[in-house]
Amino acid sequence: MQLLGNKKIKLPEPKDEGVPGEALLGILGMRRYRVPEGYEELQKYPLNPPFSYCIIARNSENSDHMYIIDELALTMEERETLEELREVCERDLQAPREEQTLREALKEQVPLILDKNKKVVKDLTPIGLKKVIYYLERDIAGFGKIDALMHDINIEDVSCTGFGKPLYVFHRDLENIRTNIHFREEEINDYIMKLVHKSGKHVSLAFPVVDATLPGRHRLAVTYGTEVTPAGTSFTIRKFRADPLTIVDLIKGETLSETIAAYLWLLMENKNSAMILGSTGAGKTTALNAIACLVHPGYKVISVEEVAEVNLPHENWISTISRPGFGMEKTGEISLFDLIKSAVRHRPDLIIVGEIRGEESYVLFQSLATGHGGLATMHADSPDIALKRLTQPPMNIPHSILSLMNCMIIVKHVRSPVFLEGSKRSSSRKFVNISEIRQGGSLNEVASWVPSSDTFNTNFESSYLLGQIALSLDLSVDYLISEMDRRKDILLWMVNRNIRDYRSVYGVLNQYYNDPVHMHEKAIQSL
Repeated sequence: MQLLGNKKIKLPEPKDEGVPGEALLGILGMRRYRVPEGYEELQKYPLNPPFSYCIIARNSENSDHMYIIDELALTMEERETLEELREVCERDLQAPREEQTLREALKEQVPLILDKNKKVVKDLTPIGLKKVIYYLERDIAGFGKIDALMHDINIEDVSCTGFGKPLYVFHRDLENIRTNIHFREEEINDYIMKLVHKSGKHVSLAFPVVDATLPGRHRLAVTYGTEVTPAGTSFTIRKFRADPLTIVDLIKGETLSETIAAYLWLLMENKNSAMILGSTGAGKTTALNAIACLVHPGYKVISVEEVAEVNLPHENWISTISRPGFGMEKTGEISLFDLIKSAVRHRPDLIIVGEIRGEESYVLFQSLATGHGGLATMHADSPDIALKRLTQPPMNIPHSILSLMNCMIIVKHVRSPVFLEGSKRSSSRKFVNISEIRQGGSLNEVASWVPSSDTFNTNFESSYLLGQIALSLDLSVDYLISEMDRRKDILLWMVNRNIRDYRSVYGVLNQYYNDPVHMHEKAIQSL
């Protein structure tokens, strides 16, 4: 962890390369990228050492940040060799075997290709050959020009607004910042064509708008050509976390309190439904994944999405993805509506819908009426707006069944105002409001975030849902509050011991369900 001003930047774990990265720069004869005039270097960290590094620079006049890719450069001879090898690979490279990635296939076959084409690389030094192989893997199996960006765990998304313009990234600590990468017009069109084809889809002037899932489950949104976007082809890649944030990460990051987490844990165990609300980039999918991991390990879960973003450790989990139709008449289209209807027939304990926005919401509510649990996200800034959206076209949920969605959670990306003197310039994601829906559709707020003190106010003693759970289990609300306290101890124990990856959290939850008394005693002794 290193400091940038008042902020901490999480750096990727360094790989043991045998030789320190800085020493390798000298061995490889790599000249570092010069920071533009008027900028000062604040931070440098490795992305794919020793070939690519990131430099964070700041403009000395207006304090704007710039994200600079410092990538090893090729000589003219090495560039010519790279082009020849690329042509050879396009001719001789075999398709990956089943369950083998393109990168793995390339690493396996490149030595064989080099052995058959020794004349192509005979004039290269061993170091020059390593550089050429890096660029070969980057361009064929990786993400080409932006591959270094995809190695940075601090970047959430990469966006290009047209040719000749710098790419922007959303950095977890610095938010939207400009990079030193840009595409020419023909270059970006060719690049996007290859990227979309790599995802198994098609893009053209006739079909210029595409949503796709890239290798690594990154989400790609494209508008192709100048007819739809006058500035030229544009794209956004939202990076997928192979190691998703868990409820423990959210507690450590103060997105929610351990008391709220214990309350949500209790709701999920008792198959209560919840809807996560917020604007784009608020952290809805992150919250959805974290809350879904609190589901009882024995439950059967089915997720329904347009693009695969849900990532669960449950073995008894079916992931389903909608499919667009083929041709002008969209023959064979599989919509969210179709998938939710099909999911009900599988008798799941919980149905997770990535995002509801249309007629599929009615099917979800009908499944909630038959005893299934439900988790979903929707674009809305408050419970009131969400209820209005649900009851109006195209969702058309009858007001009488709104309470089937038991709980609404508002997630926001909050920033400290720039006009507050002496305040720390920070941004974070918060569960700003949790409201229960009573019979008849009225709201009962049980938790809220207080901006002035950065704390959470809770009122679970008057919780409508805890009352309903207590009634169904023939218990008192006080007993459930005590159970929440026990689960809060388990969560704090995981936070203190840094048990944070989703499979480890899943394992602790499993232990608690199998032997709650022993697990709680174990946690209490360590607190």
